Amino acid sequence: MPQKTFAFFPEAAFGPALNSVGIAQAVEALGHRAVFLSDPGFVPVYEGYGFEAHPVALSEPMPPEQMAKFWEDFINGHIPNFRKSPYDQIDNYVKDCWTAIVDSAKWAQKDLPGVLAKVKPDVIAVDNVILFPAIKQHGVPWVRVISCSENEIEDEGIPPHLSGCGEKDHACHQAFRDRFNTVIKPIHDDFNAFLASCGEDAYPIGQFFEASPFLNLLLYPEPVKFDRQHPLDPARFQYLEGCVRKEAPYEVPTFAKNNDGPLVYVSFGSLGAGDTDLLKRIIAALGNSRFRALVNIGDYGSEYRDLPGNVHVSNWFPQPSVIPQVDVAIHHGGNNSFTECLYFGKPAIIMPYVWDGHDNATRVQETGHGFKMPRYDWTEAELLAKLETCISDKGMAAKLAATSAHMQGQDGPAKAAKLLEALVR
Repeated sequence: MPQKTFAFFPEAAFGPALNSVGIAQAVEALGHRAVFLSDPGFVPVYEGYGFEAHPVALSEPMPPEQMAKFWEDFINGHIPNFRKSPYDQIDNYVKDCWTAIVDSAKWAQKDLPGVLAKVKPDVIAVDNVILFPAIKQHGVPWVRVISCSENEIEDEGIPPHLSGCGEKDHACHQAFRDRFNTVIKPIHDDFNAFLASCGEDAYPIGQFFEASPFLNLLLYPEPVKFDRQHPLDPARFQYLEGCVRKEAPYEVPTFAKNNDGPLVYVSFGSLGAGDTDLLKRIIAALGNSRFRALVNIGDYGSEYRDLPGNVHVSNWFPQPSVIPQVDVAIHHGGNNSFTECLYFGKPAIIMPYVWDGHDNATRVQETGHGFKMPRYDWTEAELLAKLETCISDKGMAAKLAATSAHMQGQDGPAKAAKLLEALVR
């Protein structure tokens, strides 16, 4: 078929951004043109993978380097709230987050119509938690990508998004929903007023986005999906089993100590690296163990001195090339880390702090693919014992092997590219 243009608009976070890169790589492999609509601070990320990227203002104008640090500064300002339960984060982190997200949608409406007119996409894929009216109104098929936990698509029978509730803990579900809707109502009313100004209908309380009438792509893997009261229609909702992008090869360094020990990968994502006290504590615990460790410290290298001989740190790792080589991971529950560990069959200890990390931590434990651990309330002995269980538990290993085989048999990026192409056939 003739070459078509597919525009990707992920939110300004590395999880959605890099998942979209994986799909865009597969779209180009089919002979089409993939372009990115981007927060100005993320334009260099997409250009680094060889893609054309067009900036869309999502906040008041500021220098690109300041724009790129917006969410990092936002997260670092909330570190004290990471000690709180998901329920107790509603009044602070969650409320502030939704205020910023609604503001971003308002700003985007100023730029998006002009950018879309310039790019002339045949299909638009948006990975965000909020509606941008200009995308819905552009007149071409638009696709919603759900890179967070699948409970972003609500269902009364499953835990609400961000709650970290167990699948069958319905009292927890109700308490979280009630509190969330109470706290979020003024922000939601403001968003509905904005929708009205754009000629769009109001959303019910708690909802900031809708499912696309064309296609919805869930990056969540089917082996851990929730038991919904209302199953999703496969004609409109497709599970992609993760969208693992292609990265440059990674060679594990030689360690001065424990060079034959089991290998641990530790990463709290680009935003979570600011919690340096926690990372230093984990490094100290691993330094007293038989393990080796690769630790993502983000842009905080000056904070780390006199590292143990069995620990190697870096400001960034090509994660899809690293995880296949490790024995176990410790991460924050972000969707990339969550799905990549499952894709490569690696057990994980998840220490969540915000957003869908709470849901993914609960899910990894209740499906037998790893452990959920509190972020701060643990001892060195408890952490090391969990790591030992991760690499010795035969039942967990069998479950991970089956999940990995299922996911790798699907090839999520290629599946997504073919589904997107079908919209313009």
